[in-house]
Amino acid sequence: MPDRTVIPPQSGRAFRVSRGSLVKIVDPEGQQVADLFAFTTGGAVDWLSTSQTRDICERLFPRVGEGFYNARGVRMLTLIEDGSPGPHDMLFPACDRGLYERAGLPDHPNCHDNLLNALAAVGVSIPFVPDPVDFFQNSSPQPDGRLEVLASIDPPGGFVVLRAEQDLLVVVTACSVDFHPTNGGICTPIEVEIMRL
Repeated sequence: MPDRTVIPPQSGRAFRVSRGSLVKIVDPEGQQVADLFAFTTGGAVDWLSTSQTRDICERLFPRVGEGFYNARGVRMLTLIEDGSPGPHDMLFPACDRGLYERAGLPDHPNCHDNLLNALAAVGVSIPFVPDPVDFFQNSSPQPDGRLEVLASIDPPGGFVVLRAEQDLLVVVTACSVDFHPTNGGICTPIEVEIMRL
């Protein structure tokens, strides 16, 4: 049976995942963005790089069967199944204090701090916050080149399944944006199921 964790709205959790394990990220109520970060912690810390992934896949987001790569160009995760209509995003950074301060919302929960807190809870620190993989985020580039985040179209129960290609520390956050349509106007939980092989 898979290990199942419910990530409350506007929070994050860290998971140790062994090579070959499957990670299923589920949006139980629909329209909730899940930010994914992944790190290798054996020896020097390395991280999932969205820019390397775009370059190696030569597309804005990997297809099923394609991978997510670290900053050295080594595959970390493979997208095994996409049970969501998409789209997903690899262009935007994690929401942070500055975003909410510009919106007049100081001290608002945010994915940047939720990532750091989740890592601190397992004794890991990093020198900077890499850009996440934003599952279920509806922010495809517009024909005129504009980047606009629209309401997620992910239905209740939408999911993705990833396979770990090496031992990883994975962090998933339930996006904190509640002042914009990103998450359908309300933040809801994200579920993570890990099938350890």
